[in-house]
Amino acid sequence: MRIIHTSDWHLGQNFYGKSRADEHQLFMQWLLEQIVEHDVDALIVAGDIFDTGTPPSYARSLYNQFIVDIQKTGCQLIVLGGNHDSVATLGESKQLLACLNASVIPGALDDVREHVLLVKDKSQQPCAIVCALPYLRPRDMVLSQSGESSSDKQRKLGNEIAALYQSCFEYAQTLNSEQSQALPIIATGHLTTVGASTSESVRDIYIGSLDAFNASLFPAADYIALGHIHRPQKIAKTEHIRYSGSPIPLSFDELAGQKSVFLVDFDKDKLAQVTPLEVPRFQPMANIKGSLTEIEQQLSEFSLTPTDGCHQDIELTWLSIEVAQQDFLSDLQTRIADITEPLAVEVLQLKRARQQRHQQIEQLENETLSELSVNDVFERRLAQEDFTEAEQQLRLERVKSQFALVVAQVAEQSTLEDK
Repeated sequence: MRIIHTSDWHLGQNFYGKSRADEHQLFMQWLLEQIVEHDVDALIVAGDIFDTGTPPSYARSLYNQFIVDIQKTGCQLIVLGGNHDSVATLGESKQLLACLNASVIPGALDDVREHVLLVKDKSQQPCAIVCALPYLRPRDMVLSQSGESSSDKQRKLGNEIAALYQSCFEYAQTLNSEQSQALPIIATGHLTTVGASTSESVRDIYIGSLDAFNASLFPAADYIALGHIHRPQKIAKTEHIRYSGSPIPLSFDELAGQKSVFLVDFDKDKLAQVTPLEVPRFQPMANIKGSLTEIEQQLSEFSLTPTDGCHQDIELTWLSIEVAQQDFLSDLQTRIADITEPLAVEVLQLKRARQQRHQQIEQLENETLSELSVNDVFERRLAQEDFTEAEQQLRLERVKSQFALVVAQVAEQSTLEDK
């Protein structure tokens, strides 16, 4: 028996004003090819199909077309809702998609047995049992009580999630005992576990008041397919508890690692092997860091944009540029634009080095309010923000102007009160 484990597609993502539609379409074509090539019995998508609860129409079209296309392969599709997904949006077509060999679990269900799916292979013989658990919203799991501390809420929510996993697993074991031969039991989840390595594009709030779920509370399933964390990784140094990660980089800090899906093989009812299938990079992207001189040197390695009238198909590389020096900040945007103008690149993000911003803050840690004027405090606060881009510079000027007006009004009111 063989499955592919993937997650966090985020269809419809708006990436610094750029659509990811072409990348997602190419990924889906590639994934269908892997399903056919490796004769996969089931595809598990562990949450965050869409980037928002109200995805654009083209994202829904991509999703629907993929379900039609995968049905032709005979591979069963199991879709779990994530924290970015709307339960209503995923659930509206659940019954219809069931006719296309697709099982959709958008949110927590009232009956535990509905979370347990019997997977059949292409000859319609049972080949696995899946405890299909999606992102579990706190309001579906526990009721808040007055007087509860934050730690009490976390503990109660964690216990409820663990109990639901155990209930599903026990029912799966019962179902397994009714089969002619033992089947592997697979569990799913969309949450953060203790020790998982995150990225900038992962939201800080994971499971309501629960920061992270302890992997020791998972049931003794043969494989646990997780979603929500965008970097592929093992959990708790185990082979069978894994995040597949997102198939495309959802933030520039995800460029360092290779994107993949997991091909998971079972020998009868036991996990045999997990093989990463590396997803091609469909959109050129790069991080560039250093002084202006170093940045200019790195940019020299990129191709030039054709200027001879030829319709040469050169794809623009999306760039994130982090400037390490503070010189020329007033015209940084212009200088970078001049350097990149003849190149086949597009700068989507331009920022100062985070380390320098932190150093500025650290230098001010020993100051006290009594040593600072109102304007000093305001300037210290502004120093913690990034105003390097043109639009941010305009916002900075507006903020400063409004602050000066407020300070003047307070000073005038204080003068009138003293009289």
